[in-house]
Amino acid sequence: MKTLSLVPGQVTLSDLSEVYWSQPVVSLDDGCKPKVEAAANRILEAAAGEDPVYGVNTGFGKLASHKIAAKDTSTLQRNLILSHCCGVGSTVPRRVTRLMMTLKLLSFGRGASGVRWELIELLQQMLAKGVTPVIPAQGSVGASGDLAPLAHMTAVVIGEGEAEVDGTILPGGKALKSAGLEPIQLGPKEGLAFINGTQFSTAFALAGLFEAWRAAQSALVISALSTDAIMGSTAPLQPEIHTLRGHRGQTEAASAMRATLAGSEIRESHRDGDTRVQDPYCIRCQPQVTGAAMDVMRQAATTLEIEANAATDNPLVLTEAGAIVSGGNFHAEPVGFAADMIALAVSEVGAIAQRRIALMVDPTLSFDLPPFLTPDPGLNSGLMIAEVTTAALMSENKHLANPCVTDSTPTSANQEDHVSMAAHGARRLTRMVENLNYILGVELLCATQGVEFRAPLATSELLQRVMNRVRAEIPTLNEDRYLAPDLETSKCLVAEGDILGAVGAQMPGLF
Repeated sequence: MKTLSLVPGQVTLSDLSEVYWSQPVVSLDDGCKPKVEAAANRILEAAAGEDPVYGVNTGFGKLASHKIAAKDTSTLQRNLILSHCCGVGSTVPRRVTRLMMTLKLLSFGRGASGVRWELIELLQQMLAKGVTPVIPAQGSVGASGDLAPLAHMTAVVIGEGEAEVDGTILPGGKALKSAGLEPIQLGPKEGLAFINGTQFSTAFALAGLFEAWRAAQSALVISALSTDAIMGSTAPLQPEIHTLRGHRGQTEAASAMRATLAGSEIRESHRDGDTRVQDPYCIRCQPQVTGAAMDVMRQAATTLEIEANAATDNPLVLTEAGAIVSGGNFHAEPVGFAADMIALAVSEVGAIAQRRIALMVDPTLSFDLPPFLTPDPGLNSGLMIAEVTTAALMSENKHLANPCVTDSTPTSANQEDHVSMAAHGARRLTRMVENLNYILGVELLCATQGVEFRAPLATSELLQRVMNRVRAEIPTLNEDRYLAPDLETSKCLVAEGDILGAVGAQMPGLF
């Protein structure tokens, strides 16, 4: 397994994407160790002193006025973790948890959290040896840190909670022992450093971003195939049109579609004498819509890259100033905004794709394709209800795309009186992208079926590769059959990147 060495404060989206997709062994560059140790020493000094320092020798939140004796600081941190393990719901996916752990390492590596280096080493070893904490997905409001989910992650560090090792769920202590690791007793502030932060929200937002970008790239390929299926025009893809507007995503989307459609016999067959003056917007405006969605995703990506490199716990150790200062970097408002932006983009990519499906199954709009893309309509319903399913999914995504960041509610006896709701704003992206991939999977089936009706005219070489990949898994729909497995298979071809792999052409990059 590949090892990826990361420099805190300098990690790129490319690095984070590799962590998500490939799940390499992750470690911090040793160059950050002196700053980490200096901050830890400053915390130890504060814990031994008489002056109250939030989270070091005081209670938490509304209980910050309660002074804690030096002998009880370790118990304080353990109690903090156990009391905050209040997550509920389904388990966070393994690759998201590993990304979350990596983000926590990066935050610690900035040298402002006050944790000992041995805690960083334990997290690194857990990643290397496949000890993955079991984290319930629900319970964070995205402020004062992603408290509950991060507490469940930390519980394994102290030998509590549960973790997955080689597919088996074990108690935290046994999971560590099975990998040859030992739990660590937390010192002053260390529990607070673990659970203060935006790493849960940020990990889910990044996962949504990476999955959504793959879907948007696939949408460009599939929409090109749909364009040939309805014998649409490529005139709206001319580069001059997009240069005159100037948006990067739009220009790149048009370029990718032009390259994908190049050499299509279907396109060449109706350049002259076509009585249609313009195609519907879902064909003609694909670069403007999906291109704009790509631009929005890139804006969100900039925010998330910054957040991934940030120190986000509280209080922070400012070693050069010799101070320990309470602030609010744990508030996930930037992540919440980014998640809302990604949600809007995902919804719109699916909305325009659904209209292309509706276009292809409607004989009044599809330029002589048979109703619902079946060769024997009436006796057979073809892809009629597959289109209805995509309408349901599109509508669901529209509802899910409503902003979460505006939905604040006071918590913790009004001490935490404005929260970001970034956690579920980011977490819904997984569901939304899955819906989008189903929509694109149905469009892929419709477009492939539609192009086959244009025989003996052929589509482009690149798009024929896509069709070949589809037909290797899903036979042509000549008569009605049990369709649910076909929809699932087609969705997987999109979600797992097979469509992009079949094209093999250069597609727009996120970073």
